[in-house]
Amino acid sequence: MSTTEVGKTYQIRTFGCQMNVHDSERLAGQLEEAGYVPALEGAAPDLVVFNTCAVRENADNKLYGTLGHLRPAKDANPGMQIAVGGCLAQKDRGEIVKRAPWVDVVFGTHNLGSLPVLLERARHNAEAEVEILESLETFPSTLPARRDSAYSGWVSISVGCNNTCTFCIVPSLRGKERDRRPGEVLAEVEALVAEGVLEVTLLGQNVNSYGVEFGDRQAFSKLLRACGSVDGLERLRFTSPHPAAFTDDVIDAMAETPNVCHQLHMPLQSGSDRVLKEMRRSYRSSRYLSILDKVRAAMPDAAITTDIIVGFPGETEEDFQATLDVVRQARFSSAFTFQYSKRPGTPAAEMPGQLPKEVVQERYDRLVELQNDIAWQENKKLVGQKVELLVATGEGRKDAETQRMSGRARDGRLVHFTPAGPAVDRAVRPGDVVETVVTYGAPHHLVADGDVLTHRRTRAGDNVEAGLRPKTDGVSLGLPSFGVPKTQQPVTGGCGA
Repeated sequence: MSTTEVGKTYQIRTFGCQMNVHDSERLAGQLEEAGYVPALEGAAPDLVVFNTCAVRENADNKLYGTLGHLRPAKDANPGMQIAVGGCLAQKDRGEIVKRAPWVDVVFGTHNLGSLPVLLERARHNAEAEVEILESLETFPSTLPARRDSAYSGWVSISVGCNNTCTFCIVPSLRGKERDRRPGEVLAEVEALVAEGVLEVTLLGQNVNSYGVEFGDRQAFSKLLRACGSVDGLERLRFTSPHPAAFTDDVIDAMAETPNVCHQLHMPLQSGSDRVLKEMRRSYRSSRYLSILDKVRAAMPDAAITTDIIVGFPGETEEDFQATLDVVRQARFSSAFTFQYSKRPGTPAAEMPGQLPKEVVQERYDRLVELQNDIAWQENKKLVGQKVELLVATGEGRKDAETQRMSGRARDGRLVHFTPAGPAVDRAVRPGDVVETVVTYGAPHHLVADGDVLTHRRTRAGDNVEAGLRPKTDGVSLGLPSFGVPKTQQPVTGGCGA
């Protein structure tokens, strides 16, 4: 698509989690509907949108530092617009334009759909527009989306969170949980598949508590099974479930629905029951490990990943040893490990026992060393096994120099492979599916340096080759139901956040 003839150009810079990445797809969809086009790489855009995160360490400093770097470009081109949205915008509100008065628009997590109107209003009035809503008025599923990937898509099934973890600011910024209706979720999944997407990840702040708003405790497992009936959907994933709400019906649905991948990302946060209590995590280590036992009994090949926080206020060496003990028992295939840092506005920020940086760093290093060793041991066990890979874009930093490509196995592991052999049908492209054999296991990836066993060219691969990405429109189907909707609009639709 030409960015010189159609309209103003935009660039979106996204910080934080998968939820923010998907929100940015919504923002891109709206902007393109309003006549904007993506800026060419290296070109100065007419609009820069920051979709911010308040969870990451030093998020404020990073945002304001980046805004400062943009000021000369804004001074040189007063017609350029800068917008700030997301969790940090919801938190800081009007403070953003006080600290960076060259910002044109500030919008929050509850009004993603306001961006085009706010931009036009700021342009017309020649002054900054700040609009922060206190609660969700329009579910983001009604908004169009320009998808980042031709082969893999996010589908949000809920927004917000009903938990009160003492280290987390998300509930105060994204509000209470709101659930989409199952028919809307399925319509969006079907729309993505009709565009050639092979893999869908269901998103929610606590994805497995889905259904709480309309009173169905088994709604999430029903949704997994219903997605299993979507013809053409080859892989279904979800993130992130909460251990306290993880029930046996979900395990059964994972094991019995063929397109649900045997992968589980379930945050642990700490292995110390005392610290879990201080975090207001409503489960204990024995409960967590019992879920893993059940998952592996039903799916012995399941890869389980997690999140862990080191150095929570008051954490003792004994508490930390309890975390190491759980990690040894859990045998995670990988873990996202974080050093605790204060988040203004959270109860934990005011707790006594804030630990010195050097203590947290030393414990963090020990945890990473242990987890890397476990992951390496687990990956070595896969040498000689056949894996099916959905070929990915840009996953391997050294692919160019090693003549490899990269893809994700069904269990989520990253595999670097050699795209060669008699089974290869012309070029292997991102979005294609290959089978190969693991020849080496490293702590963070696998290598398959033998010939490709099978290569299936896909419509997703065709779209990647043609430079096409799915564009989906919003839907609202009304009352809760499961199963594929009987009547479908022409496939331009089916979106949610």
